[in-house]
Order: sequence, then structure tokens, then C-alpha cells
Amino acid sequence: MLNITAIFLGGGIGAVLRYLTSIVISAYLKTNFPAATFFVNIIGCFILGFLFVFFIEKSQINPALKLLLTTGFCGGLTTFSTFSLEIFNMIQDTQYTTAILYIGTSLIVGLFAVFLGGYLCKTFII
Repeated sequence: MLNITAIFLGGGIGAVLRYLTSIVISAYLKTNFPAATFFVNIIGCFILGFLFVFFIEKSQINPALKLLLTTGFCGGLTTFSTFSLEIFNMIQDTQYTTAILYIGTSLIVGLFAVFLGGYLCKTFII
């Protein structure tokens, strides 16, 4: 039950942070590109890469805390469904180039962020 509660709390915090991030980014960036979703997904990739390496090295950390931060927080912060819907809408609006760029950029930058998070954890924390 502790693990479920941890995921619930982390997911709620991540989802609220995603919502607030979208409000802030939408207020400052007037663009057709889904910058808020892109931003939270890349930040989530970075955090998850960092935590993955950190938790491998620090295996004594409570499993509930690991679940709170990874499955809960990162899962609530990032959003594949919104990413998919935004691509669907771009295709519906015949914005094919933007859709392809969004997909490619998200994958490449997301993978880079995971690697960077892990690298920075190994270099400066562990």
C-alpha cells in the first residue's frame, strides 16, 4: 500500500507541475509548436536518466521513494498521450512538416536528455 500511495503522491505533484508549466510557457511563448509538452517531456527524460543512475548506485534507498520519484513524479510530469494528440492535430491540420519535426526532435532530444541526466549524475553526484 505504501508503494501505491507513493506513486499517487508523486503522480499528483508531477501532473500539477505539468499543468502549471503549460500555463507559464503558454503565457510567454505564442507559437503553434507545443512547447509546454516538449519542455516537460524533455525535463522528465533528464530527471529519469539522472534518477536511474542515482538509484543504481544508491540501492539502499527506500523502494517507495524510488517509485514516488520515477513512476509517480516523472510519469505525472511527462505526457505521451498529449504528445500523441498534438501530433494527431497537426496531421489533421496538414502540418506534416511540423509533426515530423516534433516527433524527431522529441525523440532525439529526449534520448539526449536521459543520457545527459545519467552522465551528470555519474560525474557530479556519484
